[in-house]
Amino acid sequence: MINFLVRLYLDLKYILWSEKMKTFYITTPIYYPSNKLHIGHSYTTVAADAMARYKRLRGYDVMFLTGTDEHGQKIERRAQEEGKTPQQFVDDIVIWIKDLWKTMDISYDKFIRTTDKEHKEVVAKIFKKLYEQGDIYKSEYEGLYCTPCESFFTEHQLKDGKCPDCAREVEKVKEESYFFKLSKYQDRLIKHIEEHPDFLMPQTRQNEMLNNFLKAGLEDLCVSRTSFKWGVPVSFDEKHVVYVWLDALSNYISALGYMTKNDADFKKFWPANVQLVGKEIVRFHAIIWPAILMALGEELPKQIFGHGWLIINGGKMSKSIGNVIDPSILVQRYSSDAVRYFLLREIAFGQDGNFTNQALITRINSDLANDLGNLTSRTIAMIEKYFDGKLIGKGTENEFDANVQEIIKENVSFTEENMEKLFFNTALENIWTIIRRLNKYIDETMPWVLAKDEANKEKLAGVLYTLAEGLRIVSIMIEPFMPTTPSKIWAQLVITKGDLTNWDTIHNFGALTEITAKKGENIFPRIDIEKELTELENAQQPIEQLQSNKELEPEVPISIDDFTKVKLKVGEVIECDKVKKADKLLVSKIKIGDEVRTIVSGIAKFYSPEEFIGKKVVVVTNLAPVKLRGILSEGMILCAEDKDGNLVAIAPEKEIANGATIR
Repeated sequence: MINFLVRLYLDLKYILWSEKMKTFYITTPIYYPSNKLHIGHSYTTVAADAMARYKRLRGYDVMFLTGTDEHGQKIERRAQEEGKTPQQFVDDIVIWIKDLWKTMDISYDKFIRTTDKEHKEVVAKIFKKLYEQGDIYKSEYEGLYCTPCESFFTEHQLKDGKCPDCAREVEKVKEESYFFKLSKYQDRLIKHIEEHPDFLMPQTRQNEMLNNFLKAGLEDLCVSRTSFKWGVPVSFDEKHVVYVWLDALSNYISALGYMTKNDADFKKFWPANVQLVGKEIVRFHAIIWPAILMALGEELPKQIFGHGWLIINGGKMSKSIGNVIDPSILVQRYSSDAVRYFLLREIAFGQDGNFTNQALITRINSDLANDLGNLTSRTIAMIEKYFDGKLIGKGTENEFDANVQEIIKENVSFTEENMEKLFFNTALENIWTIIRRLNKYIDETMPWVLAKDEANKEKLAGVLYTLAEGLRIVSIMIEPFMPTTPSKIWAQLVITKGDLTNWDTIHNFGALTEITAKKGENIFPRIDIEKELTELENAQQPIEQLQSNKELEPEVPISIDDFTKVKLKVGEVIECDKVKKADKLLVSKIKIGDEVRTIVSGIAKFYSPEEFIGKKVVVVTNLAPVKLRGILSEGMILCAEDKDGNLVAIAPEKEIANGATIR
């Protein structure tokens, strides 16, 4: 998901539940950059936290584990550069990592560090057991090593002579090492994956592991080093330290007391049902980790799920190119709930997702302010206005109530199904289907008209009851994703956390018996997007320019399959005008073959509407539509940008019909 400056391979989000025991174990080993964690680091941790909260609401016994991987050559070198011991270096960083998770409302129960005494003792025991049973042997390693990734590579695995994962320089290493017999488990791993089609998901990750690694042949794995000391010593040969991947991967069971007298948690929670892991380290968790478990005689997780990256401006976030976003700034401006909602709603879990400030603010305005915020404020305001804030009884039903209740019932079920599948964005869409239906219900029933006739009082009461009960149900359903917003809604409905806020109550419409409404602050005020974008960009400038004086990180190559996902066509501008109260925006009608699309572009500083009409442009046609200044923009016009920020629209070199496909 992210390019690490200091390798923290523990990008694993580990989810476990047992239907029989009603237990749920989720671990979110976190990232370890040298300065600040950015929004990309928060992405999967937020997803894992939403699942943990959801399972708690469903009555599961949950332990949520997160932590840090603190060993390795890179840590040792960074500490030396800063004039600290490695322990001092990692101690300082752990403080602000915990602060970020507090800022993001991450509800972990235990924070494990690979420098913890208990963890190191378990790692030493695991290494010794594997050695004594013949799965680890001593030999000599000579090959290529990437320090930032803590990974060994063969010559043919390099890309342009550099690390295939991070595109940095590798170094030749020759030293005595212990090796794990990874090749011994090759056939068992292939068989397991093929016989358990859901073991490695999505399907693309499974194909990659099978075809590029397992069926191509596995080499034994170097699992110790002698060229540095910052690691877990091999108990029977202390000039060696345990290789980082065996050390770090073991935390998922060491945290449960594996191979100790206090192994009740291991017996209770293991094996995991699904592990969520960044796609760049799938091979470590889908090949090395299962092989280690096989060697130990332990069960494998039921599923490993490789999620995508959070990208910005078309590329992976990276401190070295200065395009990172500080989540603390976003939380300070919009709340942790708004940021969490965006991350989980905007991105289909498992795919890469794009982050932009504009997309964030647009989502806040449309979904949180317009939909949820308006539903809350209108419902409370009408109960106060028409019933002095006190509604007793359910009133009488109308012709729309049956459909509203059916939509709620149906989407409660859909939400639960999609959460079990890790479809966070789809689950939120289910919830917002309810919210949008309730807002439409207001327009259908027109309570302001009913209020004019005293004879309609019971019918009016029925309308407001449906809205209040629907809002209560919604407030419970959003709690896993947005943990602080429900209490703000409950305060306005004068509900305390308890029987009326339990998940089980959302399955049967009508739990409210008496409603007291008390108007509070708007839970999500609408944002002036143009003004806010300028202010936000200024606030983020120090973060974005963090590494501006350093050499840019090499671009990460993409495959032809990635490129072909983008659909490009030639279009002709047939109408163009400035967007009112938006100095940077033009709105254009663009003819693309037989269709005409409306596209909003930030090019008003470089083109007048008059000179833009008649131009041939290149359009991205398969972007999801987005509202900008109330205008639905149905694509993107490609432009070239120089170092000074000047834009030029890309156009075909020769005359060609609009609608032509760019290949």
